[in-house]
Amino acid sequence: MPAAVTDEQNRVDREALLDAAEKLFYANGIQAVGMDQVRTASGLSLKRIYRFFEAKEDLVVAMLRRRDRRWRGSLAAHVEQVPDPRERVLSLFDWLADWFAEPGFRGCAWINAHGEFGPSSEAVLAEVRAHKRAFHEQIDTWVRATGQALTEPVFLLAEGAIVTAGISGDPAPARQAREAVAALLGVTSRER
Repeated sequence: MPAAVTDEQNRVDREALLDAAEKLFYANGIQAVGMDQVRTASGLSLKRIYRFFEAKEDLVVAMLRRRDRRWRGSLAAHVEQVPDPRERVLSLFDWLADWFAEPGFRGCAWINAHGEFGPSSEAVLAEVRAHKRAFHEQIDTWVRATGQALTEPVFLLAEGAIVTAGISGDPAPARQAREAVAALLGVTSRER
């Protein structure tokens, strides 16, 4: 009789599954990827996959949730190392420009998921909204430190840059949004 699967093995398998799903879903689209492709990429049986997640929708939600923690954590680590509050806000767009220039950049995973599922999945929609709310809160914290009430325009410029870069495949929207935010913050070119 085989030994019971350990908690550590469950953790390793779950992470491998989420890694495979995220890579496939982000590169190809969620609807275009079948669970057999996820099985092959993860090296796990379908039976094992469905022990972790009862439905593909559950896998998508878990993947988005994990990606959110990593994505916003990376962003915060970059932005929060900048001491000046106005430059901190501008550094958000520098981080976005680096992300947009990464090989395989396909835009916002949450917008992509929303586009594929729309209102047909309340669970995916809730996860997309949770990510956007958390991103907005991050921006609000950084903008409030400048003493200016500019959270909404900064958030909209960041979101617009993400969507535009995802569609165009060009990282230039990050620079353009950065210039617009610099003007809103009153940062002159000498200060940059």
